[in-house]
Amino acid sequence: MDWVTRLNPLRNRLFHIYFRFFRPVTMGVRGVVIDDQNRVLLVRHSYVPGWHIPGGGVEKDETAALSLSRELREEGNIEVTGPMTLHGIYFNKRASRRDHVLVYVVREFIFHGPRAPDFEIVESGFFALDALPPATARSTRERLDEIFAGKAQAEIF
Repeated sequence: MDWVTRLNPLRNRLFHIYFRFFRPVTMGVRGVVIDDQNRVLLVRHSYVPGWHIPGGGVEKDETAALSLSRELREEGNIEVTGPMTLHGIYFNKRASRRDHVLVYVVREFIFHGPRAPDFEIVESGFFALDALPPATARSTRERLDEIFAGKAQAEIF
């Protein structure tokens, strides 16, 4: 394990302490990007284990849609070309008592080719549901199961 990976829990905790005082409520977005073969885009970050749905925090003066478009461009080399459908809003109590995540489904996009690894994203790629990487996060699997089963968030809670 390298020094960057060892410092990630401390870095994440410091961010959440900062957000508690300067951002009373935090909001994140995630995009379940589904290609024409029903494969989903997943990313593997350098700072948290496992494979995840791409996304990130909504910044000041940014709409959720703008934020998600930016995150998909940065993390997956994806350009959104059509509507993003809101699947659900989730309370992320693992991050803080004030964090909410909006999960969207994206089916209309242009994939500009594989993304080169960098400090934040180590790997990314499209995966069939029956061939997800073994280290796919539990919450990612749950969201994918909901979406492909056709369950609206109202049916889940």
